[in-house]
Amino acid sequence: MERKIVNKLLAWKDNARRMPLLLQGARQVGKTYTLLTFGKKYYKNVAYFSMEESGDIPAVFERDLNPERIIRELSALSGVSILPHDTLLIFDEIQASEKALTSLKYFSERAPQYHVAAAGSLFGIALKREQFSFPVGKVDLLHLYPMDFEEFLWAVDKKDLSVMIRESYDCFTPFSLHETALDLYKTYLVVGGMPRVVQEYIDKRDFDFIAAAQRTLNDSYVADMAKYAMPQETARIMAAWGSVPAQLAKENRKFQYRVIRSGARSGEYQVALDWLSAAGMIYKCVRVTEGKYPLAAYAENESFKVYMVDTGLLCSKLEIGVHVVMNTPFSFEGFKGALTENYIMQALASNGVTSYYWSSPGKAEVDFVFQDKQGNVIPLEAKSAENVRSKSLRTFREIYHPEYVFRVSARNFGFENGIKSVPLYAMFCVKP
Repeated sequence: MERKIVNKLLAWKDNARRMPLLLQGARQVGKTYTLLTFGKKYYKNVAYFSMEESGDIPAVFERDLNPERIIRELSALSGVSILPHDTLLIFDEIQASEKALTSLKYFSERAPQYHVAAAGSLFGIALKREQFSFPVGKVDLLHLYPMDFEEFLWAVDKKDLSVMIRESYDCFTPFSLHETALDLYKTYLVVGGMPRVVQEYIDKRDFDFIAAAQRTLNDSYVADMAKYAMPQETARIMAAWGSVPAQLAKENRKFQYRVIRSGARSGEYQVALDWLSAAGMIYKCVRVTEGKYPLAAYAENESFKVYMVDTGLLCSKLEIGVHVVMNTPFSFEGFKGALTENYIMQALASNGVTSYYWSSPGKAEVDFVFQDKQGNVIPLEAKSAENVRSKSLRTFREIYHPEYVFRVSARNFGFENGIKSVPLYAMFCVKP
């Protein structure tokens, strides 16, 4: 499957000041597949080592962290000649070997001629770091997210459609295939962007198989909690994770600890939420008290919303079928807005946008605000249907006079009175 991050990997490969690469991301977002595909296409050969599959591999790093010795022994183990510049050396699930992670520092300092890429999840969670430390300042970092809607279109052989969507976005003229794109967007909401699930959709177009794959992924996330969390924290992490759909189902989606359990307090569950965020399983959207630049200066960190890493996994947890999303019965209208917000948060994160939400006590709330490259603070209002009236957006404009605003809904493209109307399927175009 074609992934946008390949362009960043190419830039890393060609950088004369390149350091070992750490590719981060939640479980099953395609880190290993992406690195292997990239290596086989752009290098003469690939040397792949998983830190979880064989005890022999982590043992190589136990004696010392001399890169040349490590290279010789890994080459002997694998039967692959590891050559400077011509071989992509991949360390998979590197969080399982603390010394392997630390070795990246020495590859950076003593053997920069080797192209080393490491993939892993749960950095800073799986590692106790009693003797060895994270190689701060000695690695290049990239983050891989679930496939966004554009990558989904590429995967289902609709690349021409994504090109036309971008063309309409660039000039904000109505898109002629609007209904077709909306139907594919609704399908994406249920399938999501986890590559394994997308492949099931491509291969079978059977939502029973898709649901089974999603349940397996959700179960693997729970298994990771038991495997990597401290025993005293596991129950709280699971409880916080289990509460996310209920948090989204509320009319006011601000995270409330009492939804986890009656009488719960922030001090009990803050570590659990930090764990989920560090594992890439949730996105946190923090409230800002002012719609002014820089937004981070006005962040109120104790007030936030939480979204799941992938809309497909969210639909799976709630057993929401594709027919419900496509046809939207009245009983689903309330939660459809939450699903739309989750999708938008996911899209913004994939595009590298640091987003917040703004609210004025007793007055108004705007779903998302972020900064563009010129330093403008831009509000974005999310609407799951064509009804786009928004008192909150009007209030924000009256107070802060933004350069322009985004209104994301089921309506077609348009730009009038400073409001950029963006169809839900075009969120992949929205960047700072």
